[in-house]
Amino acid sequence: MSVDPNQANLDKLSGPSSGGSPAAEPEAKLSEQSTGQAGAKSIIREYSEAIIVALLLAFAIRVFVVQAFKIPSGSMIPTLQIGDHILVSKLSYGLQWPADCKLQWNFPPVNCYTSKTVIEFGKPQRGDIIVFRFPEDEEKDFIKRIVGTPGDTVQVRNKVVLVNGQPLDDKAFTQRVDPGMIDGTINPRDNFGPVTVPEASYFVMGDNRDQSLDSRFWGYVREEKIRGKAFRIYWSWSGQGNWTEWVRWERFGKAIQ
Repeated sequence: MSVDPNQANLDKLSGPSSGGSPAAEPEAKLSEQSTGQAGAKSIIREYSEAIIVALLLAFAIRVFVVQAFKIPSGSMIPTLQIGDHILVSKLSYGLQWPADCKLQWNFPPVNCYTSKTVIEFGKPQRGDIIVFRFPEDEEKDFIKRIVGTPGDTVQVRNKVVLVNGQPLDDKAFTQRVDPGMIDGTINPRDNFGPVTVPEASYFVMGDNRDQSLDSRFWGYVREEKIRGKAFRIYWSWSGQGNWTEWVRWERFGKAIQ
């Protein structure tokens, strides 16, 4: 039986019907490796983008909407306790645009020392508790209560705060722990003023009247130095006494007034 020479040549070229070409196997493996590397790079890229977006969102919220602070001292007792963690609204008085900024090596990478109001929602009012740049060291943030607004006359006579000649009704949110009285020529704590609050400035005091470093000692807070209005306690930690009392559960979510 004769064999068609053309068919014989075709069989030689096509090779066996099962299996694969030895030269094709490395190519297939190379393709699989490339696909795996691309997948790994895609996952890394997705995570990186998610982290960057999250950081940018956190930074934007911190700058424009709300910022968290911790109370380190007792100058606002009884309203705020040492160890209270509070939220401060950046939008209480308007949409603020940060100014006088500088780079730093921690988060956030930019620290700004003043704010310009782009859209105003209202002015700070007497009784508001605000966070602001400490005038004598703007690397620090202070928290106090507004006592005098622009144009008000403020004075202290034997521990009684007078605003525009009238006693300020502050007994519900203040304390005075020292019964002694200091002469105003020695120390302004108990006898101070009268002074008139300048334009775009505020006279502030701590609720712990006898143990507060405030406008009686270092002057006024400029409006552009106000960082926001404190409005809620979200966490409170004492770390003292019995361990079951370290967390002040009753202060969680408490409104600041």
